[in-house]
Amino acid sequence: MSISKELKERSQGQCELCNAEEATTSFTVSPKNDDHIANQVAVCNTCLSSMDKADAGFHWRCLEGSIWSQEPSVQALSYRLLNKLKDEQWAADLMGSVDLDENVVQWAMSGFEVAAVHKDAFGNVLEAGDNVVLTQALDVKGTNFTASKGTVVKRIKLVADNPEQIEGKINEQMIVILTKFVKKG
Repeated sequence: MSISKELKERSQGQCELCNAEEATTSFTVSPKNDDHIANQVAVCNTCLSSMDKADAGFHWRCLEGSIWSQEPSVQALSYRLLNKLKDEQWAADLMGSVDLDENVVQWAMSGFEVAAVHKDAFGNVLEAGDNVVLTQALDVKGTNFTASKGTVVKRIKLVADNPEQIEGKINEQMIVILTKFVKKG
């Protein structure tokens, strides 16, 4: 993505990581979106192409300067790149010497998070709207009925913060069901 006028002014036209080359690209630090300059870093072609290279370790010595930036997006991206190099002593030392705001560290580390995947008792991936079948009888807490084995639960919802739970209606009651007790239908 090309660099906005505001980002070019903030970076003074230089790469905010290496500060050695002209910034050519606006890099958005995930998982944030590119709707605000505070989520972006002005980078040069060399830094952009080095982000995915396993052997670019020496190039990233430039992070010894960028990690101290006043911009949270630059700090987060620098910390994320340093974390990839944490097996190298200089990178580990640098990460240990900076005292970044906890929100910046969380932002940096969020790039390594893997989204939770809901799976049934047999390892099949469940998605919102799927139909499932109960693999055993379940006592439904807070009600006076038992959901029998083989009961079909239509149009399930995934519990966002817990991959071991789904929601579905049984006997017109919305209940939480553990994924280990269902089979994708």
